[in-house]
Amino acid sequence: MNVTTNPLEALRPVTQAGKLASKTPSVQDGGFLDAMKQALSTTSKLQAESGRLSREVTLENPTVGLEETMLAGVKSNIAFQATLQSRNRIVQAYTDVMNMQV
Repeated sequence: MNVTTNPLEALRPVTQAGKLASKTPSVQDGGFLDAMKQALSTTSKLQAESGRLSREVTLENPTVGLEETMLAGVKSNIAFQATLQSRNRIVQAYTDVMNMQV
């Protein structure tokens, strides 16, 4: 069983061999700032795609399926929740450091 610790890793498409398809460049060489920028960018793209598909379904576009729209909405929600939790933990860590007595 392959369990990842990065919740955004689950949003990448899977290839036929079961390996994750890498569409975005690796963040291992960069730092925390690069990782956060990439996560925010991914979340923004997923939300934009979800909004676009919702609009197309509302306008009764026959080429856009409801299943595709619902899946995009779930992916967008998961990415947003992961980003929100990361932000909350960063703020909590900052608050803890600022409240330390020297």
